[in-house]
Amino acid sequence: MDLALGAVAYCLLALGFFFGVWLYYDRRDHALYDTERRKVTFHCIRCGQLYTAKAGTETAACPRCGHTNARLKF
Repeated sequence: MDLALGAVAYCLLALGFFFGVWLYYDRRDHALYDTERRKVTFHCIRCGQLYTAKAGTETAACPRCGHTNARLKF
């Protein structure tokens, strides 16, 4: 095996590794950002405060008074 061919093969292998790591972390960060960004809005009928919770919840307790409220539907 020629030295130049070995160097090219090593560089391509390293480039492929870094590309794979970049793809993995890009997809992971995108998924984490989407879960953090998606929120559901609630309005407390007891104290009037607007607050948010993670997506997928239909009821949540108010952080101010503790009353359980249904989510707002637009």
